[in-house]
Amino acid sequence: MSGTSEGPTPAADLLGPAVTESNVEPSAGTEPGPPPSSVPFRSAFSVAPLAMAVVDHEGLVVSANEAFADLLGTGTDNSAGCVAADLVDLTSDARTWHAYRELLGGRKARLRSTRRLKHPDGHSLWVQVTVAPLAGEQPGVLLSVADISARRELQGRLRHLQMHDPVTRLPNRTLFFERLSAALERDSYDEGGTGRIGLCYLDLDGFKAVNDTLGHRVGDRLLAAAAERLTHCADEAGRGRAGVPLVARLGGDEFALLVEDSTGTEQLAELAETVLKALQAPFDISGRRLSLSASIGVVERRAAGTTATALMQDADTTLYWAKADGKSRWTLFDPERNAHRMTRQALVSTLRPAIERGEFALEYQPLVNMEDGRLRGVEALVRWNHPQFGVLTPNRFIGLAEEDGSIVPLGRWVLATACRQARRWQVDHPDEPPIFVSVNVAVRQVWDSDLVADVAGVLAETGLAPHLLQLELTESAVMGSAGRPLQALQALSETGVRIAIDDFGTGYSNLAYLSRLPVSVLKLDGSFVRGFQYDGAGVAPNPADEVVVEAMIQLAHRLGLTVTAECVETSAQASRLRQIGCDTGQGWLYSRPVPPDRISGLLGLRACPQG
Repeated sequence: MSGTSEGPTPAADLLGPAVTESNVEPSAGTEPGPPPSSVPFRSAFSVAPLAMAVVDHEGLVVSANEAFADLLGTGTDNSAGCVAADLVDLTSDARTWHAYRELLGGRKARLRSTRRLKHPDGHSLWVQVTVAPLAGEQPGVLLSVADISARRELQGRLRHLQMHDPVTRLPNRTLFFERLSAALERDSYDEGGTGRIGLCYLDLDGFKAVNDTLGHRVGDRLLAAAAERLTHCADEAGRGRAGVPLVARLGGDEFALLVEDSTGTEQLAELAETVLKALQAPFDISGRRLSLSASIGVVERRAAGTTATALMQDADTTLYWAKADGKSRWTLFDPERNAHRMTRQALVSTLRPAIERGEFALEYQPLVNMEDGRLRGVEALVRWNHPQFGVLTPNRFIGLAEEDGSIVPLGRWVLATACRQARRWQVDHPDEPPIFVSVNVAVRQVWDSDLVADVAGVLAETGLAPHLLQLELTESAVMGSAGRPLQALQALSETGVRIAIDDFGTGYSNLAYLSRLPVSVLKLDGSFVRGFQYDGAGVAPNPADEVVVEAMIQLAHRLGLTVTAECVETSAQASRLRQIGCDTGQGWLYSRPVPPDRISGLLGLRACPQG
């Protein structure tokens, strides 16, 4: 009879390599054994159902009972003189062997260890070995062996049930994360592996519709059929390689294929392509022919320095990208795209608190009269002085603010701050004609707040005249306005507030519709002005842009509207825009957005030569 370091029973083989269990208890008294010289105790020792043997201080069996011989297959007469540690495999791990030697020398009180042994007839068994000193002056120790194979088998079956999905019979989330954590902790590079790990995280597209329309029974059969195809894909991918990818059902219609010691993104991409093709073939379920597809997030990287949480977060993010990009595809994790997402999330989570902390500031860009080059107004442009990302322009956060609704409190702050500043310029420069301030308004501000009341309150608080406030809305927002937005714009216009359409020419461009809107200003999109690129001879290379702009200006004037050209960058552009009747200009030719004190220096001055 000899010990063995083979793996666990077949049920446990599914869970990984065998782990030898041992428990060395500290000295805490002794456990009496049967004195060999005592006839009653010797008789009890001989007929006891528990396998027992007396071992001397040299580690040799002095005597053993029938249960011991039967359990280990040694024969009663053959046990005496055998090395006890070899019979019950106490030498296979250093910790147990050291504790056993300490006990034989009288320096330990008790040893208990669970071992897996191989019987001479070929079958394996699990036993619990207990070693304790004999009582009194009796030499040696008592070794007892209990067969716990049935208990271990039951534990293995229970663990298998606990670790596997009942519908697909695949490893479940718990077992998947156990294997994933073990793979990340193991230094496979030192063992001849690649030291890398790969993951295909997939979700079945449209599976919920199957459950909703055909019922969960059909849905479960479809899941089981899909699991079979995934397992086949894994088996094929593992052919000729060191290991087969682990296929697991993580819950619902989500599955994962874990590739240990992956060879690179090409291997994971090939696996993902194989899975997509396998799932696209029709399924015959309960007499129905069902079609299915999947979205897959693919992550592949070095295992060192990676955690299970980080790997799954990146896989989940990449799966979301695959779905957002159109489904029925796989997408590879992109660190740059993820960094952008993380930055976006960081901005979203701090937007509202940033308003309360006063992290926003306004800069102002001049709006210049095209005839005399003098300052007529300014556009208020918000900046976010972010503590982590520095100064952010509106294109970095306004869209996010509109999505989460924080545009409403931010918009109120911009409106109040801009009006207060415009009034301050008026008070500080009483001899100069007052300039108006133009404030951008998102359509959500009209829907989610009482914009009319907000504007009235700010004007009353700051003392700014209504005609010195201009509200800018995008063309798509104004042209599609109806109901409450249109009513709000009409009410604001009636109070004297000017309404401007920003970026005109990029949306509906329905000039006829303008006659029914309370709009007073059109701001031509910069793409039109940038077409006014003159060469040295003063000839425009694309006269069509000029023709379109001139026509829009003339029609706007016929409707009683003024026109502002955005993105004016050269004197030639300004000169031609003035010639075709444009009223005001805005752009770097005049000034970039500047702090309010710089605007004070422009009051009363010609902002730019007339060209």
